[in-house]
Amino acid sequence: MKKQKWIILATAAGLLATTGASAAGLIEKVSGQLRGDITVTVNGEQTQLHPVYIDGKAYIPVRDAADAFGYGISWNQKQLDLTSKNAPVGEADYAMISGVVESATATAGGGVRLEVLGTGPNAWIILTADAKSTITGADGKTIAASDLKAGMHIIAQYGPAIAKSYPGQSHAASVNVTAERLVKEQAVYSVEKADGGWRIQFSELKNGVDTPVLTLQSGKETRLVDKEGRSADWTQIKPGTPVRAYYGPTITEGQVSALDTVVVLEQQPTAEQIAAYREIAWKLVPAEQLPHLLTKKEDAQVAVIEADAAGLMPADDAAKKRVEEIKAAGGKLIAVNYSTDQDPLIGPLTIVFDPETEKLLGYFIRR
Repeated sequence: MKKQKWIILATAAGLLATTGASAAGLIEKVSGQLRGDITVTVNGEQTQLHPVYIDGKAYIPVRDAADAFGYGISWNQKQLDLTSKNAPVGEADYAMISGVVESATATAGGGVRLEVLGTGPNAWIILTADAKSTITGADGKTIAASDLKAGMHIIAQYGPAIAKSYPGQSHAASVNVTAERLVKEQAVYSVEKADGGWRIQFSELKNGVDTPVLTLQSGKETRLVDKEGRSADWTQIKPGTPVRAYYGPTITEGQVSALDTVVVLEQQPTAEQIAAYREIAWKLVPAEQLPHLLTKKEDAQVAVIEADAAGLMPADDAAKKRVEEIKAAGGKLIAVNYSTDQDPLIGPLTIVFDPETEKLLGYFIRR
């Protein structure tokens, strides 16, 4: 690719005849004469270019000339770089994402619009795959764009142009389907640390009783994200949290499978916000409670809760007024929860904050 770029640059420099400048200094002031009576044609096509004559040699504006000759130009204050607009796009010009397809929608042109969550320069992106895209399955065989569907784990190359929307949108140059995941979208029944990761369960009503029916185990490669592909924290998940889980495809007879990706569907603070709330809350833990804490500072559970949550004791009158304002607006609160050795008697320690200002609003009453 570099060799091709050099040849293009040298050819363009010859065409533009810009070698008449003296090398006596890095910057040299010259004077010339703009000849509006002389026009320039490219392959017989008339252009709007007019040369400037300096010491008997003709010079033309490099940006306008580059465009006329079919070149793109970039300028970094030290170097003019001309590149053919028709030069083939190399792999280095493409961005890559590895992740799961959240949705796949057919387009009018016979392609498919893919919403992808994964890892890469863009964790959340919309890709259009069509007849111009190279689409293959795990076996390397070509598959049709219409065969792409939600739940597939893919590795895609896209670009080089990316629309500046949110999420970004681009054309998929290639899509390789590496696996087809099973999908479960439901509120979590239970969650716990287990086997070096996290284990979540989903349930069904059987004879009127909520009964676990599926167990999913996270591993080192499992991704936990919010709806926009941003990293989430496992402490955000608690019984009742709605999630979309991509797992399998292998599942044991005991209905246990490996987790690929978990998407937290309800509004939750970002990983950065969680870290900030943990720092703030730790300083507000009553000194007499420190010996009783079972939760480490970095493991405190941070979650969004309803503003009308029962049992909230405001820190002062200003906090009480603010809670009422948030309730009236249908807003939410942020709760930081710590387990203690007193939980069986009086319950956990929960500190509540204003999500807009990150200021303390109060504590949950411990029974």
